[in-house]
Amino acid sequence: MKSRKVGIVGAGAVGATTAYTLSMMGTCHEIVLFDIAEGVAKGKAIDIAQASYYSQQGTIITAAEQPSDIKDCDIVVVTAGVPRKGDMTRADLLMINAKITKQVVQNIKENSPDAIIICVSNPLDVMTYVTKRITGWDNNRIVGLAGALDGSRMAYQIQKLTGYAANQTGSLVMGDHGEHMIPLPQKVSVADIPLTELISKEDMEGIIERTKNGGAEIVKYLGTSGYYGPGRAIAHMIEAMLNDSKAIVSSCTVLDGEYGYRDVAVGVPVVLGAKGVEKIIELQLDEETKEKFAISVKSIQDGINILEENNFFEGI
Repeated sequence: MKSRKVGIVGAGAVGATTAYTLSMMGTCHEIVLFDIAEGVAKGKAIDIAQASYYSQQGTIITAAEQPSDIKDCDIVVVTAGVPRKGDMTRADLLMINAKITKQVVQNIKENSPDAIIICVSNPLDVMTYVTKRITGWDNNRIVGLAGALDGSRMAYQIQKLTGYAANQTGSLVMGDHGEHMIPLPQKVSVADIPLTELISKEDMEGIIERTKNGGAEIVKYLGTSGYYGPGRAIAHMIEAMLNDSKAIVSSCTVLDGEYGYRDVAVGVPVVLGAKGVEKIIELQLDEETKEKFAISVKSIQDGINILEENNFFEGI
């Protein structure tokens, strides 16, 4: 990857925060924002570009006038979609966001044919699968934001409980990016000390529950989803791929036999590098975790089945 160009489709809170974070980090040479709301991408691009004056490494930040202007990107982040509202059913939300994702991804496929796509739209795991089906690209080039965010939320909970530095704390969250996520604090360490030696089993269970409700807690106070955490997590993933750092990050990816599943997208630990998902790490899971993972995969498959039943994939 030479140009280090990143496209972001959806310049709302998460997309704009991702762009701002990348520009402050100096991660890429160019960022191009697009949003269907007229003027939003342009205004935020100008604001972020002015802020980047104070970053150590300059970043070119522009707004795309139309989807086809998201071209020749190394990585494209897709945050486009609508939240669940009123009496909208899960099937309604799935179909609406799948149609939005389909249109966005078809544009990316045409104008940035060599890109890696990071899916952020919800329901995250199903939209990652949709992206794979629409592009037909190799699995390694389609990845969804999952454990990078949920793991940081778990590290935050561990830091709150222990008082030890969060940046010394490992993070491992598997499964879907939703109610069936599987935080695994028992498999992480603070510095080189296993967390199991620092806190009780009861405290461990509390961390798991608070991690699973990490997003809902923010909504309770803000009335909307968080965006600083997601934006920084996405930037972390992008940095790992642009720098080819081979970082291990729990991410949503399409399985091809790993963990006993295939043709479904779910969060697992992976190695992120220049080619995207360069390796899926298969952990030895105990029986309890295997059962939780099976429930998580089923919840994602149920969403995929709704799309199949509504003939969403016909003609793709």
